[in-house]
Amino acid sequence: MAIEVGAPAPDFELRDNHGRTVRLSDLRRSEDGADGGKNVVLLFYPFAFTGVCTGELCALRDELPSFVNEDTQLLAVSNDSIHTLRVFGEQEGLEYPLLSDFWPHGAVSRAYGVFDEEKGCAVRGTFIIDKDGIVRWTVVNGLPDARDLDEYVKALAAL
Repeated sequence: MAIEVGAPAPDFELRDNHGRTVRLSDLRRSEDGADGGKNVVLLFYPFAFTGVCTGELCALRDELPSFVNEDTQLLAVSNDSIHTLRVFGEQEGLEYPLLSDFWPHGAVSRAYGVFDEEKGCAVRGTFIIDKDGIVRWTVVNGLPDARDLDEYVKALAAL
């Protein structure tokens, strides 16, 4: 069962396609309000190099200013290794963090309720998390079903 709107987003620490550590909590607004934080578009996808995944991630690349700016950070998570993600990101010109939920395999995907145990990968789950770390919008699609990026833009505009 996927995390629901209004719930606190589970914190995580994952390595990106360049080996850097990314922590969700680092993007939250500070308790004293001195650091305004960022809204986060957290996108889970099954595997790099597959048709629908490549199409979705390249569509995000093409609309990047809507998803990576002073107020918003896009984080894309798959169960691939960081090495696979590095090659994928370079090949497709993806300039946003591709996070590896490889080991322990699928731990973050499970925490968000989007890991398909039978297939061994995340389904297409997207969570928009506000600056205070609360899930404000979500959609979960099956493996073959691409998501509508316009819905992300509308959800971000509502924050």
